[in-house]
Amino acid sequence: DVYSFDEEEPVLDPHIAKHLAHFGIDMLQMQVTENGLRDNDIKPRVSEWEVIQEAGVKLKPMYGPGYTGMKNLGNSCYLNAIMQAIFSIPEFQRAYVGNLPRIFDYSPLDPTQDFNTQMAKLGHGLLSGQYSKPPMKSELIEQVMKEEHKPQHNGISPRMFKAFVSKGHPEFSSNRQQDAQEFFLHLINLVERNPVGSENPSDVFRFLVEERTQCCQSRKVRYTERVDYIMQLPVAMEAATNKDELIAYELKRREAEAARRPPPELVRAKIPFRACLQAFTEPNNVEDFWSSALQAKSAGVRTSRFASFPEYLVVQIKKFTFGLDWIPKKLDVSIDMPDFLDINHLRARGLQPGEEELPDIAPPIIIPDDPKALDIDESSVMQLAEMGFPLEACRKAVYYTGNLGAEVAFNWIIAHMEEPDFAEPLVMPAFGEVASSGAAAFGAVGLDNQPPEEMVAIIISMGFQRILAIQALKATNNNLERALEWIFSHPELEEENEPALDMMNMENNTNANILAETGSEGPRIKDGSGRYELFGFISHMGTSTMSGHYVCHLKKEGRWVIYNDIRVCASERPPKDLGYIYFYHRIPS
Repeated sequence: DVYSFDEEEPVLDPHIAKHLAHFGIDMLQMQVTENGLRDNDIKPRVSEWEVIQEAGVKLKPMYGPGYTGMKNLGNSCYLNAIMQAIFSIPEFQRAYVGNLPRIFDYSPLDPTQDFNTQMAKLGHGLLSGQYSKPPMKSELIEQVMKEEHKPQHNGISPRMFKAFVSKGHPEFSSNRQQDAQEFFLHLINLVERNPVGSENPSDVFRFLVEERTQCCQSRKVRYTERVDYIMQLPVAMEAATNKDELIAYELKRREAEAARRPPPELVRAKIPFRACLQAFTEPNNVEDFWSSALQAKSAGVRTSRFASFPEYLVVQIKKFTFGLDWIPKKLDVSIDMPDFLDINHLRARGLQPGEEELPDIAPPIIIPDDPKALDIDESSVMQLAEMGFPLEACRKAVYYTGNLGAEVAFNWIIAHMEEPDFAEPLVMPAFGEVASSGAAAFGAVGLDNQPPEEMVAIIISMGFQRILAIQALKATNNNLERALEWIFSHPELEEENEPALDMMNMENNTNANILAETGSEGPRIKDGSGRYELFGFISHMGTSTMSGHYVCHLKKEGRWVIYNDIRVCASERPPKDLGYIYFYHRIPS
Protein backbone atom coordinates (compact mmCIF):
# COMPACT_ATOMS: atom_id res chain seq x y z
CA ASP A 1 0.00 0.00 0.00
CA VAL A 2 1.54 3.27 -1.15
CA TYR A 3 -0.15 6.50 -0.12
CA SER A 4 0.74 9.76 -1.84
CA PHE A 5 0.15 12.90 0.20
CA ASP A 6 0.46 15.04 -2.92
CA GLU A 7 -2.36 13.20 -4.69
CA GLU A 8 -4.22 12.65 -1.39
CA GLU A 9 -4.93 9.02 -2.30
CA PRO A 10 -3.31 5.56 -2.67
CA VAL A 11 -1.23 5.20 -5.82
CA LEU A 12 0.53 2.53 -7.83
CA ASP A 13 4.31 2.85 -7.82
CA PRO A 14 5.86 1.01 -10.80
CA HIS A 15 9.33 1.87 -9.45
CA ILE A 16 8.72 0.62 -5.89
CA ALA A 17 11.85 -1.58 -5.92
CA LYS A 18 14.03 1.34 -7.00
CA HIS A 19 12.53 3.67 -4.41
CA LEU A 20 12.96 1.15 -1.60
CA ALA A 21 16.55 0.54 -2.71
CA HIS A 22 17.19 4.23 -1.99
CA PHE A 23 16.62 3.36 1.70
CA GLY A 24 18.81 0.26 1.52
CA ILE A 25 15.92 -2.21 1.14
CA ASP A 26 16.40 -4.84 -1.54
CA MET A 27 12.77 -5.79 -2.05
CA LEU A 28 13.27 -8.43 -4.72
CA GLN A 29 16.04 -10.17 -2.82
CA MET A 30 14.04 -10.01 0.42
CA GLN A 31 11.03 -11.54 -1.30
CA VAL A 32 13.05 -14.52 -2.52
CA THR A 33 15.11 -15.24 0.60
CA GLU A 34 12.33 -14.68 3.11
CA ASN A 35 9.38 -16.34 1.40
CA GLY A 36 10.81 -18.14 -1.61
CA LEU A 37 8.11 -16.49 -3.73
CA ARG A 38 8.03 -14.65 -6.99
CA ASP A 39 5.67 -11.78 -7.68
CA ASN A 40 3.58 -13.72 -10.22
CA ASP A 41 3.12 -16.59 -7.73
CA ILE A 42 1.01 -14.53 -5.36
CA LYS A 43 -2.72 -14.88 -5.85
CA PRO A 44 -4.69 -11.67 -5.58
CA ARG A 45 -7.17 -11.58 -2.70
CA VAL A 46 -9.55 -8.98 -1.39
CA SER A 47 -7.95 -7.38 1.66
CA GLU A 48 -9.44 -5.31 4.47
CA TRP A 49 -8.01 -2.19 2.80
CA GLU A 50 -9.78 -2.89 -0.49
CA VAL A 51 -13.14 -3.80 1.06
CA ILE A 52 -13.37 -0.82 3.41
CA GLN A 53 -12.25 1.71 0.80
CA GLU A 54 -14.49 0.05 -1.81
CA ALA A 55 -11.56 -0.37 -4.15
CA GLY A 56 -12.21 -1.76 -7.62
CA VAL A 57 -15.57 0.00 -7.86
CA LYS A 58 -16.04 3.24 -9.76
CA LEU A 59 -17.43 5.55 -7.10
CA LYS A 60 -19.35 8.69 -8.04
CA PRO A 61 -17.93 11.85 -6.40
CA MET A 62 -20.39 13.83 -4.27
CA TYR A 63 -20.42 17.62 -4.06
CA GLY A 64 -22.26 20.29 -2.11
CA PRO A 65 -23.09 21.10 1.53
CA GLY A 66 -22.22 18.20 3.82
CA TYR A 67 -20.12 16.46 1.16
CA THR A 68 -16.82 18.25 1.76
CA GLY A 69 -13.63 16.24 2.23
CA MET A 70 -10.75 16.91 4.61
CA LYS A 71 -7.11 16.80 3.65
CA ASN A 72 -4.87 14.29 5.35
CA LEU A 73 -2.15 16.20 7.20
CA GLY A 74 -0.09 13.06 7.72
CA ASN A 75 -1.80 10.36 9.80
CA SER A 76 -4.71 12.68 10.60
CA CYS A 77 -7.41 10.41 9.11
CA TYR A 78 -8.61 9.52 12.64
CA LEU A 79 -9.46 13.20 13.19
CA ASN A 80 -11.07 13.55 9.75
CA ALA A 81 -13.33 10.54 10.28
CA ILE A 82 -14.51 11.63 13.73
CA MET A 83 -15.21 15.23 12.67
CA GLN A 84 -17.23 14.14 9.63
CA ALA A 85 -19.42 12.01 11.92
CA ILE A 86 -19.70 14.76 14.55
CA PHE A 87 -20.85 17.43 12.08
CA SER A 88 -23.45 15.12 10.59
CA ILE A 89 -25.37 15.47 13.89
CA PRO A 90 -27.93 18.34 13.95
CA GLU A 91 -27.16 19.34 17.55
CA PHE A 92 -23.51 20.03 16.68
CA GLN A 93 -24.51 21.79 13.47
CA ARG A 94 -26.82 24.14 15.39
CA ALA A 95 -24.38 24.75 18.25
CA TYR A 96 -21.42 25.77 16.11
CA VAL A 97 -22.49 26.55 12.53
CA GLY A 98 -25.88 27.93 13.56
CA ASN A 99 -24.19 30.17 16.14
CA LEU A 100 -21.26 31.07 13.89
CA PRO A 101 -21.92 34.87 13.72
CA ARG A 102 -22.19 35.12 17.50
CA ILE A 103 -19.14 32.90 18.08
CA PHE A 104 -17.06 34.95 15.64
CA ASP A 105 -18.29 38.25 17.11
CA TYR A 106 -17.31 37.23 20.64
CA SER A 107 -14.12 35.36 19.78
CA PRO A 108 -10.96 36.45 21.64
CA LEU A 109 -8.17 38.57 20.14
CA ASP A 110 -6.37 35.37 19.13
CA PRO A 111 -9.09 33.15 17.60
CA THR A 112 -6.55 30.41 16.87
CA GLN A 113 -6.61 29.66 20.62
CA ASP A 114 -10.39 29.50 20.98
CA PHE A 115 -12.05 26.08 20.74
CA ASN A 116 -15.52 27.31 19.76
CA THR A 117 -14.12 29.53 17.01
CA GLN A 118 -12.15 26.64 15.56
CA MET A 119 -15.17 24.31 15.76
CA ALA A 120 -17.43 26.85 14.06
CA LYS A 121 -14.86 27.46 11.34
CA LEU A 122 -14.42 23.73 10.67
CA GLY A 123 -18.16 23.07 10.73
CA HIS A 124 -18.81 25.90 8.28
CA GLY A 125 -16.14 24.53 5.97
CA LEU A 126 -17.75 21.08 5.98
CA LEU A 127 -21.40 22.17 5.73
CA SER A 128 -21.42 25.34 3.60
CA GLY A 129 -20.64 23.64 0.31
CA GLN A 130 -18.17 26.40 -0.59
CA TYR A 131 -15.30 23.92 -0.65
CA SER A 132 -17.09 21.10 -2.45
CA LYS A 133 -18.02 22.22 -5.95
CA PRO A 134 -18.11 20.03 -9.08
CA PRO A 135 -15.64 20.90 -11.85
CA MET A 136 -16.83 23.24 -14.58
CA LYS A 137 -17.44 21.91 -18.09
CA SER A 138 -14.40 23.76 -19.37
CA GLU A 139 -12.24 22.00 -16.76
CA LEU A 140 -13.64 18.62 -17.77
CA ILE A 141 -12.89 19.30 -21.45
CA GLU A 142 -9.35 20.33 -20.51
CA GLN A 143 -8.93 17.10 -18.56
CA VAL A 144 -10.06 15.04 -21.54
CA MET A 145 -7.72 16.92 -23.88
CA LYS A 146 -4.82 16.26 -21.52
CA GLU A 147 -5.99 12.68 -20.95
CA GLU A 148 -6.38 13.38 -17.24
CA HIS A 149 -9.41 11.62 -15.83
CA LYS A 150 -8.75 12.18 -12.15
CA PRO A 151 -11.76 13.87 -10.47
CA GLN A 152 -11.12 17.27 -8.97
CA HIS A 153 -11.43 17.56 -5.20
CA ASN A 154 -11.76 20.72 -3.20
CA GLY A 155 -11.84 19.95 0.52
CA ILE A 156 -10.56 21.79 3.55
CA SER A 157 -7.33 21.54 5.52
CA PRO A 158 -7.95 21.16 9.27
CA ARG A 159 -4.42 22.23 10.15
CA MET A 160 -5.34 25.03 12.56
CA PHE A 161 -8.06 22.94 14.20
CA LYS A 162 -5.71 20.00 14.73
CA ALA A 163 -3.01 22.25 16.14
CA PHE A 164 -5.40 23.63 18.75
CA VAL A 165 -7.22 20.47 19.86
CA SER A 166 -3.98 18.50 20.12
CA LYS A 167 -2.00 21.21 21.91
CA GLY A 168 -0.34 19.80 25.01
CA HIS A 169 -1.48 16.25 24.34
CA PRO A 170 1.51 13.88 24.07
CA GLU A 171 -0.15 11.67 21.42
CA PHE A 172 -2.48 13.86 19.34
CA SER A 173 0.15 16.59 19.00
CA SER A 174 2.41 14.13 17.18
CA ASN A 175 2.16 13.05 13.55
CA ARG A 176 1.68 9.42 14.51
CA GLN A 177 -1.52 7.49 13.86
CA GLN A 178 -3.95 7.50 16.82
CA ASP A 179 -7.00 5.67 18.08
CA ALA A 180 -10.20 7.30 16.77
CA GLN A 181 -12.08 6.27 19.93
CA GLU A 182 -9.54 8.06 22.14
CA PHE A 183 -9.80 11.18 19.98
CA PHE A 184 -13.61 11.08 20.19
CA LEU A 185 -13.44 11.16 24.01
CA HIS A 186 -10.77 13.87 23.87
CA LEU A 187 -13.06 15.98 21.67
CA ILE A 188 -16.05 15.45 23.99
CA ASN A 189 -13.82 16.57 26.87
CA LEU A 190 -13.05 19.81 25.01
CA VAL A 191 -16.73 20.37 24.19
CA GLU A 192 -17.59 19.93 27.88
CA ARG A 193 -14.93 22.40 28.93
CA ASN A 194 -15.93 25.06 26.40
CA PRO A 195 -19.71 25.52 26.62
CA VAL A 196 -21.40 27.31 23.74
CA GLY A 197 -24.87 28.69 24.35
CA SER A 198 -27.35 27.25 26.81
CA GLU A 199 -27.32 23.73 25.36
CA ASN A 200 -24.24 21.54 25.33
CA PRO A 201 -24.19 19.47 22.10
CA SER A 202 -22.27 16.65 23.78
CA ASP A 203 -25.40 15.97 25.90
CA VAL A 204 -26.65 13.82 23.01
CA PHE A 205 -23.94 11.21 23.67
CA ARG A 206 -24.05 11.14 27.46
CA PHE A 207 -25.68 8.29 29.32
CA LEU A 208 -25.57 6.78 32.79
CA VAL A 209 -24.28 3.27 33.44
CA GLU A 210 -25.47 1.32 36.46
CA GLU A 211 -22.79 -1.06 37.73
CA ARG A 212 -23.83 -3.87 40.04
CA THR A 213 -20.90 -5.36 41.97
CA GLN A 214 -21.50 -8.47 44.06
CA CYS A 215 -19.26 -10.12 46.63
CA CYS A 216 -19.36 -13.82 45.75
CA GLN A 217 -18.81 -14.87 49.37
CA SER A 218 -21.21 -12.63 51.29
CA ARG A 219 -23.60 -12.24 48.28
CA LYS A 220 -23.98 -8.58 49.19
CA VAL A 221 -24.14 -6.01 46.37
CA ARG A 222 -23.22 -2.44 45.59
CA TYR A 223 -24.94 -0.31 42.95
CA THR A 224 -23.05 2.64 41.51
CA GLU A 225 -23.64 4.96 38.58
CA ARG A 226 -21.11 6.49 36.27
CA VAL A 227 -21.26 8.62 33.15
CA ASP A 228 -20.15 7.29 29.80
CA TYR A 229 -20.26 8.28 26.15
CA ILE A 230 -19.44 5.00 24.41
CA MET A 231 -20.88 1.50 24.60
CA GLN A 232 -17.87 -0.83 24.36
CA LEU A 233 -18.92 -4.12 22.84
CA PRO A 234 -16.65 -7.17 23.31
CA VAL A 235 -15.93 -9.47 20.37
CA ALA A 236 -17.35 -12.92 21.14
CA MET A 237 -14.76 -14.94 19.23
CA GLU A 238 -16.02 -18.20 20.71
CA ALA A 239 -19.37 -17.63 18.94
CA ALA A 240 -17.89 -17.57 15.40
CA THR A 241 -20.25 -19.28 12.98
CA ASN A 242 -17.46 -20.48 10.65
CA LYS A 243 -15.17 -22.23 13.14
CA ASP A 244 -14.42 -25.16 10.80
CA GLU A 245 -13.29 -22.77 8.06
CA LEU A 246 -11.13 -20.85 10.52
CA ILE A 247 -9.42 -24.03 11.76
CA ALA A 248 -8.79 -25.20 8.19
CA TYR A 249 -7.44 -21.76 7.23
CA GLU A 250 -5.07 -21.67 10.19
CA LEU A 251 -3.69 -25.14 9.30
CA LYS A 252 -3.18 -24.11 5.67
CA ARG A 253 -1.55 -20.86 6.73
CA ARG A 254 0.95 -22.66 8.97
CA GLU A 255 1.70 -25.23 6.29
CA ALA A 256 2.25 -22.51 3.71
CA GLU A 257 4.49 -20.59 6.10
CA ALA A 258 6.57 -23.70 6.84
CA ALA A 259 6.87 -24.60 3.15
CA ARG A 260 7.39 -20.96 2.12
CA ARG A 261 4.40 -21.07 -0.18
CA PRO A 262 1.89 -18.28 -0.85
CA PRO A 263 -0.55 -17.83 2.06
CA PRO A 264 -4.09 -19.10 1.51
CA GLU A 265 -6.93 -16.69 0.90
CA LEU A 266 -7.94 -15.00 4.14
CA VAL A 267 -10.86 -16.42 6.10
CA ARG A 268 -12.35 -13.83 8.43
CA ALA A 269 -14.20 -14.88 11.60
CA LYS A 270 -17.96 -14.26 11.30
CA ILE A 271 -19.38 -13.17 14.66
CA PRO A 272 -23.13 -12.74 15.27
CA PHE A 273 -23.97 -9.35 16.73
CA ARG A 274 -26.36 -10.94 19.23
CA ALA A 275 -23.40 -12.92 20.67
CA CYS A 276 -21.43 -9.70 21.23
CA LEU A 277 -24.46 -8.11 22.89
CA GLN A 278 -24.85 -11.18 25.09
CA ALA A 279 -21.16 -10.98 26.06
CA PHE A 280 -21.72 -7.33 27.06
CA THR A 281 -24.45 -8.39 29.51
CA GLU A 282 -22.49 -11.24 31.11
CA PRO A 283 -21.00 -10.74 34.60
CA ASN A 284 -17.27 -9.99 34.63
CA ASN A 285 -14.86 -11.04 37.34
CA VAL A 286 -13.50 -8.10 39.34
CA GLU A 287 -9.75 -8.52 39.71
CA ASP A 288 -8.47 -8.12 43.29
CA PHE A 289 -11.95 -7.27 44.55
CA TRP A 290 -11.92 -5.88 48.12
CA SER A 291 -15.14 -6.74 49.93
CA SER A 292 -16.25 -4.16 52.47
CA ALA A 293 -18.50 -6.84 54.00
CA LEU A 294 -15.54 -9.14 54.69
CA GLN A 295 -12.96 -6.33 55.13
CA ALA A 296 -10.70 -8.40 52.89
CA LYS A 297 -10.04 -9.32 49.27
CA SER A 298 -12.57 -11.71 47.83
CA ALA A 299 -14.06 -12.91 44.55
CA GLY A 300 -16.40 -10.38 42.98
CA VAL A 301 -18.45 -10.03 39.80
CA ARG A 302 -19.79 -6.96 38.05
CA THR A 303 -22.57 -6.42 35.55
CA SER A 304 -23.36 -3.21 33.67
CA ARG A 305 -26.72 -1.89 32.52
CA PHE A 306 -28.02 1.39 31.08
CA ALA A 307 -29.45 3.70 33.72
CA SER A 308 -30.38 5.98 30.80
CA PHE A 309 -30.30 5.75 27.00
CA PRO A 310 -28.60 8.56 25.02
CA GLU A 311 -30.04 10.43 22.06
CA TYR A 312 -27.12 9.17 19.96
CA LEU A 313 -25.57 5.81 20.84
CA VAL A 314 -21.88 5.33 19.97
CA VAL A 315 -20.84 1.67 19.85
CA GLN A 316 -17.17 0.68 19.82
CA ILE A 317 -16.23 -2.85 18.80
CA LYS A 318 -13.32 -3.88 21.03
CA LYS A 319 -11.17 -5.17 18.20
CA PHE A 320 -7.88 -4.11 19.72
CA THR A 321 -6.35 -6.21 22.47
CA PHE A 322 -2.97 -7.38 23.78
CA GLY A 323 -1.32 -10.71 23.08
CA LEU A 324 0.57 -12.76 25.64
CA ASP A 325 3.73 -10.97 24.50
CA TRP A 326 2.11 -7.58 25.31
CA ILE A 327 2.15 -6.64 21.64
CA PRO A 328 -1.09 -4.89 20.60
CA LYS A 329 -3.06 -6.83 18.02
CA LYS A 330 -6.30 -6.41 16.13
CA LEU A 331 -9.06 -8.97 15.78
CA ASP A 332 -9.90 -9.19 12.08
CA VAL A 333 -13.58 -10.10 12.32
CA SER A 334 -16.86 -9.58 10.49
CA ILE A 335 -19.87 -8.70 12.69
CA ASP A 336 -23.39 -8.45 11.27
CA MET A 337 -24.16 -5.04 12.77
CA PRO A 338 -27.90 -4.30 12.57
CA ASP A 339 -29.41 -1.27 10.87
CA PHE A 340 -32.01 -1.18 13.64
CA LEU A 341 -31.06 -1.83 17.26
CA ASP A 342 -33.28 -2.38 20.30
CA ILE A 343 -31.52 -2.47 23.70
CA ASN A 344 -34.49 -1.67 25.91
CA HIS A 345 -33.91 -4.99 27.70
CA LEU A 346 -30.60 -3.57 29.01
CA ARG A 347 -32.37 -0.94 31.11
CA ALA A 348 -31.09 -0.90 34.72
CA ARG A 349 -33.45 -1.93 37.51
CA GLY A 350 -31.61 -0.82 40.66
CA LEU A 351 -31.56 -2.57 44.01
CA GLN A 352 -33.91 -5.56 43.93
CA PRO A 353 -36.04 -6.95 46.77
CA GLY A 354 -34.02 -9.37 48.89
CA GLU A 355 -30.64 -7.85 47.95
CA GLU A 356 -28.42 -6.55 50.76
CA GLU A 357 -26.01 -3.69 50.09
CA LEU A 358 -22.29 -3.82 50.83
CA PRO A 359 -21.16 -1.49 53.66
CA ASP A 360 -19.78 1.84 52.42
CA ILE A 361 -16.24 1.36 53.72
CA ALA A 362 -13.11 2.29 51.72
CA PRO A 363 -10.23 -0.21 51.46
CA PRO A 364 -7.11 0.53 53.52
CA ILE A 365 -4.17 2.27 51.90
CA ILE A 366 -1.17 -0.01 51.64
CA ILE A 367 2.13 1.81 51.31
CA PRO A 368 5.28 -0.32 51.09
CA ASP A 369 8.32 0.57 53.18
CA ASP A 370 10.39 0.34 49.99
CA PRO A 371 8.43 1.74 47.06
CA LYS A 372 10.67 -0.03 44.57
CA ALA A 373 9.75 -3.36 46.13
CA LEU A 374 6.14 -3.09 44.99
CA ASP A 375 5.45 -5.36 42.02
CA ILE A 376 3.00 -4.01 39.48
CA ASP A 377 0.00 -6.26 38.82
CA GLU A 378 0.28 -6.72 35.06
CA SER A 379 -3.23 -8.19 34.73
CA SER A 380 -4.73 -4.98 36.11
CA VAL A 381 -2.51 -2.96 33.78
CA MET A 382 -3.76 -4.98 30.80
CA GLN A 383 -7.39 -4.50 31.83
CA LEU A 384 -6.96 -0.72 31.87
CA ALA A 385 -4.95 -0.68 28.64
CA GLU A 386 -7.75 -2.54 26.87
CA MET A 387 -10.07 0.34 27.80
CA GLY A 388 -7.92 2.58 25.60
CA PHE A 389 -5.75 4.33 28.20
CA PRO A 390 -1.99 4.80 27.53
CA LEU A 391 0.07 1.88 28.79
CA GLU A 392 2.40 3.96 30.98
CA ALA A 393 -0.57 5.72 32.58
CA CYS A 394 -2.06 2.32 33.42
CA ARG A 395 1.18 1.22 35.05
CA LYS A 396 1.29 4.36 37.17
CA ALA A 397 -2.35 3.95 38.18
CA VAL A 398 -1.82 0.37 39.37
CA TYR A 399 1.42 1.32 41.15
CA TYR A 400 0.07 4.37 42.96
CA THR A 401 -3.03 2.49 44.14
CA GLY A 402 -1.00 -0.31 45.72
CA ASN A 403 -2.15 -3.13 43.41
CA LEU A 404 -5.68 -2.96 44.80
CA GLY A 405 -7.15 -3.89 41.44
CA ALA A 406 -8.27 -2.37 38.16
CA GLU A 407 -11.35 -0.68 39.63
CA VAL A 408 -9.38 1.43 42.11
CA ALA A 409 -6.69 2.12 39.50
CA PHE A 410 -9.41 3.27 37.07
CA ASN A 411 -10.53 5.88 39.60
CA TRP A 412 -6.91 7.11 39.81
CA ILE A 413 -6.81 7.47 36.02
CA ILE A 414 -10.02 9.50 35.96
CA ALA A 415 -8.63 11.82 38.63
CA HIS A 416 -5.25 12.33 36.92
CA MET A 417 -5.86 12.12 33.16
CA GLU A 418 -5.68 15.90 32.69
CA GLU A 419 -2.15 16.13 34.14
CA PRO A 420 0.58 16.93 31.57
CA ASP A 421 2.72 13.92 32.55
CA PHE A 422 -0.27 11.53 32.52
CA ALA A 423 1.18 9.28 29.79
CA GLU A 424 4.83 9.69 30.77
CA PRO A 425 6.78 6.59 31.94
CA LEU A 426 6.55 5.63 35.60
CA VAL A 427 9.38 7.01 37.73
CA MET A 428 9.67 5.30 41.11
CA PRO A 429 9.26 8.14 43.64
CA ALA A 430 10.45 8.52 47.17
CA PHE A 431 8.41 7.18 50.08
CA GLY A 432 6.61 10.44 50.83
CA GLU A 433 5.48 10.82 47.22
CA VAL A 434 4.00 7.34 47.18
CA ALA A 435 1.99 8.19 50.26
CA SER A 436 0.56 11.34 48.76
CA SER A 437 -0.32 9.72 45.46
CA GLY A 438 -1.97 6.81 47.20
CA ALA A 439 -3.98 9.16 49.34
CA ALA A 440 -5.16 11.12 46.33
CA ALA A 441 -6.30 7.92 44.71
CA PHE A 442 -8.63 6.91 47.51
CA GLY A 443 -9.67 10.30 48.81
CA ALA A 444 -8.36 9.28 52.23
CA VAL A 445 -8.56 11.77 55.06
CA GLY A 446 -6.64 10.03 57.80
CA LEU A 447 -3.10 10.99 56.77
CA ASP A 448 -1.09 13.34 58.90
CA ASN A 449 -0.93 16.25 56.47
CA GLN A 450 -2.96 19.04 58.06
CA PRO A 451 -3.59 21.59 55.27
CA PRO A 452 -2.25 25.15 55.55
CA GLU A 453 -4.94 27.50 56.78
CA GLU A 454 -4.44 29.90 53.86
CA MET A 455 -5.32 27.14 51.36
CA VAL A 456 -8.41 26.24 53.36
CA ALA A 457 -9.43 29.91 53.34
CA ILE A 458 -9.05 30.13 49.55
CA ILE A 459 -11.40 27.18 48.98
CA ILE A 460 -13.89 28.46 51.58
CA SER A 461 -13.90 31.83 49.80
CA MET A 462 -15.16 30.02 46.70
CA GLY A 463 -18.28 28.95 48.54
CA PHE A 464 -17.36 25.49 49.83
CA GLN A 465 -17.76 24.24 53.37
CA ARG A 466 -14.68 24.15 55.62
CA ILE A 467 -14.90 20.42 56.27
CA LEU A 468 -15.01 19.72 52.52
CA ALA A 469 -12.02 22.02 51.90
CA ILE A 470 -9.92 20.21 54.53
CA GLN A 471 -10.96 16.80 53.21
CA ALA A 472 -10.06 17.72 49.62
CA LEU A 473 -6.64 19.15 50.55
CA LYS A 474 -5.79 16.11 52.67
CA ALA A 475 -6.79 13.80 49.83
CA THR A 476 -4.47 15.60 47.40
CA ASN A 477 -1.48 16.26 49.66
CA ASN A 478 -2.27 19.98 49.92
CA ASN A 479 -2.28 20.57 46.15
CA LEU A 480 -4.80 23.39 45.66
CA GLU A 481 -5.52 22.75 41.98
CA ARG A 482 -6.03 19.01 42.45
CA ALA A 483 -8.09 19.66 45.59
CA LEU A 484 -10.57 21.66 43.51
CA GLU A 485 -10.64 18.87 40.95
CA TRP A 486 -11.25 16.35 43.74
CA ILE A 487 -14.23 18.37 45.00
CA PHE A 488 -15.74 18.49 41.51
CA SER A 489 -15.34 14.73 41.10
CA HIS A 490 -17.14 14.04 44.39
CA PRO A 491 -20.45 15.92 43.94
CA GLU A 492 -22.20 13.71 46.47
CA LEU A 493 -20.20 15.45 49.22
CA GLU A 494 -21.48 18.90 48.40
CA GLU A 495 -25.04 20.17 48.26
CA GLU A 496 -26.12 22.28 45.31
CA ASN A 497 -23.60 25.08 45.09
CA GLU A 498 -23.51 27.63 42.27
CA PRO A 499 -20.04 29.01 43.11
CA ALA A 500 -18.67 25.50 42.66
CA LEU A 501 -20.22 25.27 39.22
CA ASP A 502 -18.84 28.65 38.19
CA MET A 503 -15.40 27.72 39.40
CA MET A 504 -15.48 24.47 37.49
CA ASN A 505 -16.21 26.24 34.22
CA MET A 506 -13.47 28.74 34.94
CA GLU A 507 -10.82 26.19 35.82
CA ASN A 508 -11.77 23.73 33.05
CA ASN A 509 -10.89 20.85 35.35
CA THR A 510 -13.02 18.15 33.81
CA ASN A 511 -12.53 15.09 31.67
CA ALA A 512 -14.59 12.71 29.59
CA ASN A 513 -16.14 11.07 32.64
CA ILE A 514 -16.23 14.02 35.11
CA LEU A 515 -18.82 16.49 33.94
CA ALA A 516 -19.15 20.24 33.96
CA GLU A 517 -22.75 20.00 35.12
CA THR A 518 -21.88 18.44 38.49
CA GLY A 519 -24.39 19.37 41.13
CA SER A 520 -27.16 17.91 43.23
CA GLU A 521 -29.32 17.42 40.13
CA GLY A 522 -26.64 15.21 38.54
CA PRO A 523 -25.37 15.22 34.97
CA ARG A 524 -27.65 16.32 32.12
CA ILE A 525 -28.94 13.36 30.16
CA LYS A 526 -31.44 12.90 27.33
CA ASP A 527 -33.11 9.69 28.40
CA GLY A 528 -35.66 7.96 26.23
CA SER A 529 -36.35 4.79 24.31
CA GLY A 530 -33.57 2.29 23.62
CA ARG A 531 -34.50 1.80 19.93
CA TYR A 532 -31.94 3.09 17.43
CA GLU A 533 -31.13 3.30 13.72
CA LEU A 534 -27.62 3.17 12.24
CA PHE A 535 -26.53 6.35 10.45
CA GLY A 536 -22.75 6.11 10.35
CA PHE A 537 -19.67 4.05 11.10
CA ILE A 538 -15.91 4.49 11.13
CA SER A 539 -13.67 1.67 9.91
CA HIS A 540 -10.01 1.02 10.57
CA MET A 541 -7.59 -0.69 8.22
CA GLY A 542 -4.33 -2.08 9.60
CA THR A 543 -3.08 -4.27 12.41
CA SER A 544 -2.88 -1.67 15.19
CA THR A 545 -4.30 1.68 16.28
CA MET A 546 -0.76 3.00 15.92
CA SER A 547 -0.81 2.42 12.16
CA GLY A 548 -3.22 2.01 9.28
CA HIS A 549 -5.99 4.24 7.99
CA TYR A 550 -9.51 5.37 8.98
CA VAL A 551 -12.52 5.84 6.70
CA CYS A 552 -16.00 7.14 7.58
CA HIS A 553 -19.33 6.06 6.05
CA LEU A 554 -22.43 8.20 6.71
CA LYS A 555 -26.03 7.77 5.60
CA LYS A 556 -27.25 11.03 4.09
CA GLU A 557 -30.45 11.73 2.16
CA GLY A 558 -31.29 8.05 2.11
CA ARG A 559 -28.00 6.72 0.74
CA TRP A 560 -24.57 5.81 2.09
CA VAL A 561 -21.60 8.10 1.43
CA ILE A 562 -17.92 7.26 1.95
CA TYR A 563 -15.63 9.95 3.41
CA ASN A 564 -12.05 8.89 2.71
CA ASP A 565 -10.11 12.00 3.75
CA ILE A 566 -10.52 14.46 0.88
CA ARG A 567 -12.50 12.06 -1.32
CA VAL A 568 -16.27 12.03 -0.82
CA CYS A 569 -18.19 9.58 -2.97
CA ALA A 570 -21.48 7.72 -3.11
CA SER A 571 -20.94 4.33 -1.48
CA GLU A 572 -21.78 1.24 -3.50
CA ARG A 573 -20.96 -1.47 -0.97
CA PRO A 574 -20.75 0.00 2.56
CA PRO A 575 -18.77 -2.55 4.65
CA LYS A 576 -21.01 -2.35 7.72
CA ASP A 577 -19.62 -5.64 9.05
CA LEU A 578 -16.03 -4.36 9.31
CA GLY A 579 -16.56 -1.13 11.28
CA TYR A 580 -14.76 -0.09 14.46
CA ILE A 581 -17.06 2.68 15.78
CA TYR A 582 -20.78 2.82 14.97
CA PHE A 583 -23.17 5.77 15.33
CA TYR A 584 -26.87 5.19 16.02
CA HIS A 585 -29.62 7.76 16.53
CA ARG A 586 -32.75 7.20 18.58
CA ILE A 587 -35.94 6.31 16.72
CA PRO A 588 -38.74 8.65 17.88
CA SER A 589 -41.43 6.82 19.83
